[in-house]
Parts: sequence; C-alpha cells; structure tokens
Amino acid sequence: MKVAILKYNAGNVQSVRYALQRLGIDPILTDNAEELKSADKVIFPGVGEAKSAMDYLKARQLDQLIKDLKQPTLGVCLGLQLMCKHSEERDTDCLGIFDVNVKKFESEALKVPHMGWNNIHDLKTPLYDGISNEDYVYYVHSYFAELCENTIAVTDYVNPYSASLHKDNFYAAQFHPEKSGDVGQKIIENFLTKI
Repeated sequence: MKVAILKYNAGNVQSVRYALQRLGIDPILTDNAEELKSADKVIFPGVGEAKSAMDYLKARQLDQLIKDLKQPTLGVCLGLQLMCKHSEERDTDCLGIFDVNVKKFESEALKVPHMGWNNIHDLKTPLYDGISNEDYVYYVHSYFAELCENTIAVTDYVNPYSASLHKDNFYAAQFHPEKSGDVGQKIIENFLTKI
C-alpha cells in the first residue's frame, strides 16, 4: 500500500511517519501532485498556524489538489482545521471541504491551548471500529471546529466540539492519533484497512 504524507510548511511529520512504520507502512513524504494523486491513502498532518500554512498550500497549488483527491485522505490537527471553511486564526479562508468554521477557545476557567489527554465520544464510521466511547486521545490546540453534520466524534473542552470529521473520502481528527498510544494506533490502522 502506498501512503503519502503531504509535505507542506507545518510540523509533526516525523511522528506520523513513525506511527505508520510501526504498522509496517513506509510512507512517502511529498508535495508532488502525481505522487499524491497516485497514492492509495493520503495523510494531511500539521502543527502550525492556519494563515501561513494556507499561503504555502496556495503558492504551490496544493490547495486545489487536496480538494480534488479521490482516495481516502486523513487530516490531523491543523490538517483538520485547514479542511474546514474558515478559521478565526488570522481570519483565514481555508479549503472548505467541511462546511464548518474553526473558532478559538474562549475561557477564563480553563487553559488555552487545550493540551493533554481528553476523551472522545459519539463515535461514528469505521474509523472508530474497536474504539470505545470515553477512550482518551492526545490534544494540543487553541482552535476547534464547531459541531456540524460531518462530526463523527466529539470532545468536551470549554464546549463540545468536533474531535473528528468525515465527508466523502475525507476524514479528519483534531487530536493526534500518532501520539495517542494504542487508541491512536488503532485509529490509524482503521484508516489504512477499513476506509
């Protein structure tokens, strides 16, 4: 199986690569259009800031390429946010794959960014086969996608929000499956084998 990790101006690529290698997959890291289009699965990871990441994608025509992908594609963290319609982070228009906005956490009682372990519930789609309601996953983020018709997992922090989204061949997780121990490894395995 050929798995491509989208190479762009965002961090966290190595931990995604290691998670795939633990499952016996040696992914390619690429921003080449033909390699991305010919991959069996594409992972769109990211740690970073929405505006500069979108500017990088647009400058290389990767924004349109991502939207045109036909194979299963998984966005992670910033990848999820960039797949949404708009982010409050520097007032950024994003890819619009999911018709939902990304907002900043507003709380005086809870720390922002939301960092550490939290649970997921209301799980849908085979991405979450074998995962239990209330299993814990690892987060680092200050922005969140609102609940919407594409929500396939929910986390509560400040307010309920989309821990995960799905539309057509596009899936996304706000948490970091590659840093979420056995639960995260199972989610990545499900993406590779059941989606």
